[in-house]
Amino acid sequence: MTEIRVPTLGESVTEATIGRWFKKAGEAVAVDEPLVELETDKVTIEVPAPVAGTLGEIIAKDGETVAVGALLGQINDGAAAAAKPAAAASAKVAAPAAAASAAPAPAAPKAPPADAPLAPSVRKLSAESGIDASTVPGSGKDGRVTKGDMLAAIEKAASAPTPVNQPAAAVQVRAPSPADDAAREERVKMTRLRQTIARRLKDVQNTAAMLTTFNEVDMTEVMKLRALYKDTFEKKHGSKLGFMGFFTKAVVQGLKDIPAVNAEIDGSDLIYKNYYHIGVAVGTDRGLVVPVVRDCDHKSIAEIEKSIADYGRRARDGQLKIDEMQGGTFTITNGGIYGSLMSTPILNAPQSGILGMHKIQERPMVVGGKIEVRPMMYLALSYDHRVIDGKEAVTFLVRVKESLEDPARLVLDL
Repeated sequence: MTEIRVPTLGESVTEATIGRWFKKAGEAVAVDEPLVELETDKVTIEVPAPVAGTLGEIIAKDGETVAVGALLGQINDGAAAAAKPAAAASAKVAAPAAAASAAPAPAAPKAPPADAPLAPSVRKLSAESGIDASTVPGSGKDGRVTKGDMLAAIEKAASAPTPVNQPAAAVQVRAPSPADDAAREERVKMTRLRQTIARRLKDVQNTAAMLTTFNEVDMTEVMKLRALYKDTFEKKHGSKLGFMGFFTKAVVQGLKDIPAVNAEIDGSDLIYKNYYHIGVAVGTDRGLVVPVVRDCDHKSIAEIEKSIADYGRRARDGQLKIDEMQGGTFTITNGGIYGSLMSTPILNAPQSGILGMHKIQERPMVVGGKIEVRPMMYLALSYDHRVIDGKEAVTFLVRVKESLEDPARLVLDL
């Protein structure tokens, strides 16, 4: 019999929610065949079968929250296992439990010595699950915590009906509706991703000193370049020439000039990032995700456009990997594709800045003493005032505006 456990889910991810099982107990499974879908606060992933055989008991049911390392189910090895009914597996598990309840309670394990070193496997499980090993009763020599103790603690935490670290204050309960209205309402459980988005956005508002500054950019020159070269660009590079490549390069230029916008707070320190990993917000049916295009200062506009197109397609198909959404230093979000004329984007913590793009709209502008119709876009920079001063925020936004209104700056690195 082979156990199916929650795999390591990536940096800072300690738990997931069971989305759905693709197989039922008693059904045959092939090696590497997807068995269960897990929803984390970043992506949805599939757990494959480690061996071929028959799916035995399903421990974690749909909708349950599980920690890293928690037991999800079991696979009965070999074809002969298919003949065993699922009920027999349940009875087999229940028998030892009943016997254990009749037996006298075991003596409480010794408290581990305060200076006892933790085994590497225990430290690893503690870091991955978020469970403090010092709070786990130890069954080893002199009360030391063993790997088995940690796995048991992880399974116990996973059986809780609410997320392990969910703060009570984050739960919002509404007053009951009148009977006539309640009959016309539909109650749907929030997905793991939507719950995390709600919690993180509120945390940002509670933690950061967030402020937004605005400007507008004349898109005439960028639109001319795009119209002139879009067909040639697509034939050569196999992807469409949009606006995100220009905006990303303009943002990188601004970040180089104003390093504070590319910094973040770590305790009482400021961490200045001398690299430029730009997150690009993508809307999906499951919620907003932010894949990261790394080292944009070393990428051409064509490479950036290809990366964004690939991320966007895979985000909508739920195929993004966790590491593809980590490590961003600055974020760009484009509400203009939905028709937004102006907005105040919320920071993507722990980053200190986010640029909001909006709808391009023709407006009368005074150019050289004459009124001309120009394609204009409002830009919004939300920033953490604890890190970035108003002068720096405004200067950064002006640098982005200048690069877009004179795209030659992007080519000449000006």
